[in-house]
Amino acid sequence: MKRINSLLLFSMLLTIFSSAKGQIKSNLVQFVNPLIGTQSTRELSNGNTAPLIARPWGMNFWMPQTALTGDNWSYNYNHNRICGFKQTHQPSPWIGDYGTFALMPITGKRVFAENERQSWFSHKAEIVKPYYYKVYLADFDVTTEFTTTERAALFQFTFPSSDSSWVIIDALDQNSYVKIIPEQNKIIGYSTRNSGGVPSNFKNYFVIEFSKKITESVIFADKKQITGLETSAFHAGAMVRFSTSRQEKIHARVASSFISFEQAELNLKELGTTDFDALVAEGEQVWNEKLNTINIEGATQAQNETFYSCLYRSMLFPRKFYEINEKDSIVHYSLYTGKVMPGYMFTDAGFWDTFRSLNPLLNLLFPTISQNIQEGLVNVYTESGFYPEWASPGHRDCMIGNNSASILADAYLKNIKVSNPDLMYKGILHGANNSHPTISSTGRKGVAYYNKLGYIPYNVGINENVARTLEYAYNDWCIYQLGKKLNRPENEIGIYAKRALNYKNVFDSTTNLMRGRNLDGSFQSPFNPLKWGDAFTEGNSWHYSWSVFHDVQGLVKLMGGSAKFGTMLDSVFLIPPLFDDSYYGQVIHEIREMQISDMGNYAHGNQPIQHAVYLYNYIGQPWKAQHKVREILDKLYTNMPDGYCGDEDNGQTSAWYVFSALGFYPVCPGSNEYVLGSPLFKKATITLDNGKKIVLNAPKNSTENSYIGSMLLNGKPHTKNFLNHNDLIKGAKIKFNMQNTSATKRGIDSTAFPYSFSVNNQK
Repeated sequence: MKRINSLLLFSMLLTIFSSAKGQIKSNLVQFVNPLIGTQSTRELSNGNTAPLIARPWGMNFWMPQTALTGDNWSYNYNHNRICGFKQTHQPSPWIGDYGTFALMPITGKRVFAENERQSWFSHKAEIVKPYYYKVYLADFDVTTEFTTTERAALFQFTFPSSDSSWVIIDALDQNSYVKIIPEQNKIIGYSTRNSGGVPSNFKNYFVIEFSKKITESVIFADKKQITGLETSAFHAGAMVRFSTSRQEKIHARVASSFISFEQAELNLKELGTTDFDALVAEGEQVWNEKLNTINIEGATQAQNETFYSCLYRSMLFPRKFYEINEKDSIVHYSLYTGKVMPGYMFTDAGFWDTFRSLNPLLNLLFPTISQNIQEGLVNVYTESGFYPEWASPGHRDCMIGNNSASILADAYLKNIKVSNPDLMYKGILHGANNSHPTISSTGRKGVAYYNKLGYIPYNVGINENVARTLEYAYNDWCIYQLGKKLNRPENEIGIYAKRALNYKNVFDSTTNLMRGRNLDGSFQSPFNPLKWGDAFTEGNSWHYSWSVFHDVQGLVKLMGGSAKFGTMLDSVFLIPPLFDDSYYGQVIHEIREMQISDMGNYAHGNQPIQHAVYLYNYIGQPWKAQHKVREILDKLYTNMPDGYCGDEDNGQTSAWYVFSALGFYPVCPGSNEYVLGSPLFKKATITLDNGKKIVLNAPKNSTENSYIGSMLLNGKPHTKNFLNHNDLIKGAKIKFNMQNTSATKRGIDSTAFPYSFSVNNQK
């Protein structure tokens, strides 16, 4: 009853407060389901997500753990036992976790090992919200609840009547430390567990304070009980015992720091002196404030849940990796020097994924957090000599491309500026012309070949060579655009304008597709456009041939004009889901996800082709984009545990949904344009950081009425197939007149087409 009353009071106060400001906030967090995407396995990804309980962009996430440590699929919806509640920093099961430790309440027999302390649970007795988790552990008759701040968490364990109520603290393996301080009812420790990308002195220091006097304490070293109150071991842990009455609640206040025990104590102050219910309500308010950035109307229950769950996923990564010290200054443990440094730091993001729509979404909706992210990137450059391409937590050897150039350029071109643009630009040029000495995904692998020949040869031992060439060309265009914005001399930036056209060097006119090219200039042979990997990255030529984000008209010309381009694009969906997996030697999960989606050879479950449906706008066939976008929205996303059609990937696949459901998408970050699709709702209102609003009205919108017949922008006819960022951030009223047939006369003239470098190079 106490929880109901406190939350009801909070809701009443929130409504009164919001009404006083003239704006009633909606309880949108009720629609978020963190379990979407958790019904995944190594063989088939339906999201590869975990139920992450956190604050937006929080430094630490918390989650229930249904798999034993070492299995990166830590929570699977189909599992039925929980072995702990762990602090996690894992951005993807493919990249691994770091700095983890776990708590687990039990009763009765003293057991420590994960496989012995597991308890059966049911989703029927589980509540999962972005800010709150609750579950009943049947084997121990214990209810566990927890809520979080950015760097701390508050647990509430409800025990039965027992003189053997225990809480296990597992600092996990790979060298860890625990110390029990009984007189303070406290445990401190650290975890060094990681999957790479950390300096030798890496530690995640934690502190745990209990609300009740500890009756007995036990220390474990490498899963064996030892005497004493502290240990440093390969696998350290502890257990503390309490005598409890029926339904007695014991609280555990938990915080951690990558800097020191002292900083962990400071971070613990984030919990304040509020009780558990009040902290839950505070978390609910924080999420509602962010989610209320977009209010949609006319959505079904399922659409509301899918949309706001995707928006929630878009506000988790990259995570804050900075802390606030005793002087109230922003500092961070450097993942590159091993020292404590001033300023912002963010991590856990793969730019190969997120440059496409997640970062542009942050630039539009949350420019303040985006600016902090950009400052953090500059700090990575100054501390390591390179920008990250896949950071978790430091540089990781994963994926391809030099897409930090896109991240930084798109933000700056949208007036989200770092404090030292010259240093930022210097770092971009360095990354564009050098390869990292040890991390092949950082900088540009094959840069010498690329700069000399205009492509990376197929036969020089550098895999994914065509994919690298295409992404470097786009990245060079980003550098050129940024250089112009910074008023850099033409003799300096002209080379990047020239290299931006390097995509032409791997285009094969005999197949109308991108194809590996040998050192002597000949194309690879034999060539199977359905072959995954090899010259491409997690896709085939049919997927990657559209990766000319910045010069679609140039690609149209290479393919022989709009008609042939349209036929080729149509073919992606008409070709059966055939594939050649010989490069991998097995059917990788991305292939399987394409195969079962029933959309031909279109592979929305992976990133390279996610923009392709919008390219119909560049050839005067916008109705085809509208049809395909709506099909993907309705078919490949749901509000269920299997709700994604592939890896969610740090918010990228979610951000695709958010943008596309609103009716537009950033095909080419850096162009300041959003290409039109088909809005999913009758109305959507975006409240920008500057207080302005973007109101998108589509009153006749329905499942049948999915085509844009005409549009009004601020009351005037809008005939273009795109919207401009600068128009939107001033506040905009957009009206879509939707109809149930293809509007074959709108957007067909070249003046309606979105940006292409070949056409708009003076833009």
